[in-house]
Amino acid sequence: MDQLGNANFENYVALRDGISEMAYQMVAHCLTLGYAVMLAALFYFVVTTRYSAPRFRISSVLSGVVMVSAFLLLYVQSQNWNNTFNFDLESGKYVLATGDDLFNNGYRYLNWLIDVPMLLFQILFVVSLTKSSFSSIRNQFWFSGVLMILTGYVGQYYEVTNLTAFFVWGAISTVFFLHVLWVMNRVIKEGKEGLSEPARAVLNRIWIVFLVSWFLYPGAYLMPHLLGIEGGFFNETGIVARQMTYTVADIVSKVIYGILLTQLAQIMSREEGYDYATLHR
Repeated sequence: MDQLGNANFENYVALRDGISEMAYQMVAHCLTLGYAVMLAALFYFVVTTRYSAPRFRISSVLSGVVMVSAFLLLYVQSQNWNNTFNFDLESGKYVLATGDDLFNNGYRYLNWLIDVPMLLFQILFVVSLTKSSFSSIRNQFWFSGVLMILTGYVGQYYEVTNLTAFFVWGAISTVFFLHVLWVMNRVIKEGKEGLSEPARAVLNRIWIVFLVSWFLYPGAYLMPHLLGIEGGFFNETGIVARQMTYTVADIVSKVIYGILLTQLAQIMSREEGYDYATLHR
């Protein structure tokens, strides 16, 4: 089953079985929710930047850049979904549209290639490293973050045509993924030193949010073949599950993570004597 070449499995399911109205609309609405949340969060970060002391504001600025990038590329991903499939009256399902582009999850990888380094960098502008070098941690984040995305990007093209390549590239991506988690854990541990209890509590929540949301991505990558190489979720259920998983992961890892970093910056700002409300009465 390789008549579509290295296309993502969503296209093969549409070719083989078609996509029901419910599944199609659930994905369409999920993708719309994704870019709408990013736009709404952009306004949040713009409005709340002033409530942090100047030395913390670069974190909110980076969150704003992440929101713009995510909004634009997720909007393109949504349009890609809408343009790839047409409703077929005879079968009552959505099928591949003749002559148009195939659906491609690569747009998400392009988004992550922009966003992941900034998401990793921004915590460095809020917490203080007590043992590690700022430039060393930054470079490790950039190196492993970028290679994690690039190797995953290559691997996802083989999810139908070459499972060996799919899993090998996925495994290579996982090595860089685990290194990012290790470095982030190191940053969190060092960042806790000297913080007040309220600030430490927020930093603990940031680690939990980071850990949980980032582990959703490998699950979405593997979605077509979960529960078995032959069959599994290689159907419209897998399509819906993958897009929902990616969307939830994006919202939590970008928006919720960014909001928690903003809250941490505001707590630390007040403890350092910067209270916007008091200073601007």
